[in-house]
Amino acid sequence: MKATIEKLSAITLQVADMDRSLRFYRDALGLELLYGGLNAGFSSLRIPGTEFPIINLQQGRATVGWGRMIFYVADVDAFWTHLKDKGFEPDNPQNASWGERYFHMHDPDGHEISFARPL
Repeated sequence: MKATIEKLSAITLQVADMDRSLRFYRDALGLELLYGGLNAGFSSLRIPGTEFPIINLQQGRATVGWGRMIFYVADVDAFWTHLKDKGFEPDNPQNASWGERYFHMHDPDGHEISFARPL
């Protein structure tokens, strides 16, 4: 049997405040809660209608500067407006030389997130 990676199952982020993080990922971004909850030490979420990857939130000390998580969205500018309307301050959308329109922002623990779409 050949040793190959089949798919990405999950990404786990350390978060300082589960309640605040769930409200961001579930309520602002629209991810579906699979396990855990506001008072849990560990919660799992996913993009509705998908199986993987799952985003896990683990109560602990947040580690920032580790990299970036990128979500593809149907319309970058509409999603930017959605986040602005919810009181967030994402960077302005822009077109990248590699053929995507995108913008960055940080979650409540400082994890960098991008929202993108191929041009």
